[in-house]
Amino acid sequence: MADARSERRAARRAGRPNEPAAPRAQTPSVTEDRRRSNFFAESWAELKKVDWPGQAQVIQGTVVVLIACLVVGTYLYVNDIVWKHVVSKVFLGQ
Repeated sequence: MADARSERRAARRAGRPNEPAAPRAQTPSVTEDRRRSNFFAESWAELKKVDWPGQAQVIQGTVVVLIACLVVGTYLYVNDIVWKHVVSKVFLGQ
C-alpha cells in the first residue's frame, strides 16, 4: 500500500494524472430497491391486463405454424434437388 501511495505522489509531481480508482463494491440503495420493487409491481399489473389466448386459439396457431414449416421445408427441398441437377448438367457437364 505504501508503494502505491508513493507512486501516486511521484505521478502527481511529474504532472501525470492518477490512475482511476478501482470501483468499490456497493450495496443497492433504498431508492434502487424501491425502483426495482415498483418495476416488478408495474410489470405484474400490466401482465394482468393482457388478453391471453385460450387453449383452442393456441392449438390453432400451433397447427398453422407447423403447416407453414412443412410447406416451406418441402419447397426448399424440391428447389434444392432441382438446382442440384441443373448445376450438375449445365456447369459440370455430367
